[in-house]
Amino acid sequence: MFGKLFGGREERPETDPHALPVPRRQKNGMYTLRALGDRRVLALVEAADAGDWEAVKVALAPFDLGRDHQVLGEIAELDGVQDWIGRAVEEDKEHRAAALLISGTRYIDWGWEARSDERAANVSQDQWRVFHERLRIAEEQLLEAAELRPEWVTPWRRLLTSGRGMSLGPAVNRTRFDAAVRRDPLDLETHLEWLSQLQPRWGGEPGEALAFARDALARAPQGHRLGCVVAMAHIEEWVESDGEDRLRTPEVQAELRAVADHSILHPAYVRRPGWQHDFNTFAMALSLAGERHTVRRVFQELDGAYTSWPWAYFAEPEKQFARRHRRG
Repeated sequence: MFGKLFGGREERPETDPHALPVPRRQKNGMYTLRALGDRRVLALVEAADAGDWEAVKVALAPFDLGRDHQVLGEIAELDGVQDWIGRAVEEDKEHRAAALLISGTRYIDWGWEARSDERAANVSQDQWRVFHERLRIAEEQLLEAAELRPEWVTPWRRLLTSGRGMSLGPAVNRTRFDAAVRRDPLDLETHLEWLSQLQPRWGGEPGEALAFARDALARAPQGHRLGCVVAMAHIEEWVESDGEDRLRTPEVQAELRAVADHSILHPAYVRRPGWQHDFNTFAMALSLAGERHTVRRVFQELDGAYTSWPWAYFAEPEKQFARRHRRG
């Protein structure tokens, strides 16, 4: 497990024994975060990449796959997992729920790979067919995993993704969101998934997502990573408006400063594997808003660690990170 999620201040050791060494940096001082920056996650990724289910189970021991969305995501994004995980589902009755969860999550990622990032009008009929076939398999597997392990949050968060892709409608997706937050009312990834659902491009109303994010933050204690939902809401506002100036107001800058101080920059914030993803979210939001002070602190903490999300909204994400990091 990753320890206490929130609470009183805890002193972090000067050196994390599980931290991966920083790889050789690019000329611009940045590097891409690998395996959440954690040796244990790297061992898990390497086992999954090799198709070694027994080694995967051993490597999963420090983690709670039913709650650790980021760890699950590291496995699901690996091409080839779909080639062997089905055997684990059928043959390993004891760990069937975990195998179903991994397989279902992989099928969602695999489905989106088939669909591509093109606008809907540019996606071929064959792409749509493969996309929906893979999402249907994902739905079946994730629903069974949720039934086998009713305390798990991760299946419900991933079912929100598949439900949106299959256009199952707001009632179905709201039921899934409620199921997730009953299990963890402050789960960040679930809130980020619902934030996407509330965007106008998915049928939401303008301003609805930002209001949802602010309401979520109001329920989060200091030092909780749920503050990222507000930063991401502002990024989504920028995406929907297709103009960077949308965020360049004193009000947005002040809000993002306050939220960063409340969450990732608060002494109670716990640096779990992949904490750099949270900091990258704030780094992008603050830089889009033209904020000059807190953004510098965030980039200093990152020390060049780049994560593709949410910078992937840019045409040249690495160049954007490097340029804004230099300014910070």
